[in-house]
Formats: sequence, C-alpha cells, structure tokens
Amino acid sequence: MSQFTIRPAKPEETSLVLDFIKKLAVYEKCADEVVADEATLYNSLFVERSAEVVFAEEDGMVIGFALFFHNFSTFVGRKGLYLEDLFILPEKRGRGYGKALLKYLAKLAVERNCGRMEWICLDWNKPALAVYRSIGAIPMDEWRVQRLDENALKAFAADN
Repeated sequence: MSQFTIRPAKPEETSLVLDFIKKLAVYEKCADEVVADEATLYNSLFVERSAEVVFAEEDGMVIGFALFFHNFSTFVGRKGLYLEDLFILPEKRGRGYGKALLKYLAKLAVERNCGRMEWICLDWNKPALAVYRSIGAIPMDEWRVQRLDENALKAFAADN
C-alpha cells in the first residue's frame, strides 16, 4: 500500500517547483511561454509570499503540485482561494491524487475563511473537467478571461 501525503513546498525546493511548472506548460502545449526562473520564484513564493505551493507525494516521491494564492471577491466581501496550477505526473494520474489536492485546498480555504475557490481549465482538458464536475464545480461559461501580458501592460501603463 503506497503512502500519499500533501505538504507545503520548502524554499530549497524552488527548482522542483519550476520543474513542475515546466512539465505543466508542456502538457498545456505552451512550454515556450515559461519565463519564470528560480530566483523570481523564490522571491515570489518565499520572500514576498505572493503565492503558495503544496506538493503531493507518493512514498516520499513528489508526484504533483498545486500553486495558489488569495484573491478577493467584492460580491462575497471576503478573500477567496485561487488555484493557478495543479499538475500530477502523467503516470500517476487516475488514482485520485488530483482530487485529493483539490480537497486539501478546499479544506485550507474553509480554514482561512475564504468565500470561494476558483480556477480556470483549458476547454480541451476533458479528464480534468470531468473531475471538476464530479466535485460540484460550476463552469462560468458566460465569463471570459482577459489578459494584458507584460508588454501590453507596460504599453498601456505608459500611454498618455
């Protein structure tokens, strides 16, 4: 019987966080978009504490991760937990580890008095979408993500 645990990432594991981010980017077919480096991640996660990472382990081996942070809902009037990334190694999928990470984060959100938990998912990721429906997640089909990337952000900010 294998031993499964979830635990917070440690500062000395920043390179492992980056490795999982790169694995996720390959899965999502956007590996060329990863510009994060260890120094930036270390500062963001362990100095500024802008986000948090937890690792999923099976028999002491890291097999997945989740990166999340708090946002705020004006409608609810409280913070929420926003799941930015969740990734399980392909050979470890289908064993409930992703769902276990979601449950861990849901419990954390409740402990922290969050009003909700949100994330986005690519529309072609049918296995993930099936898991999300099975736990009661509701798709927000009428909402569309809007983004200013770094170049557009700087251009807009500088525009007079």
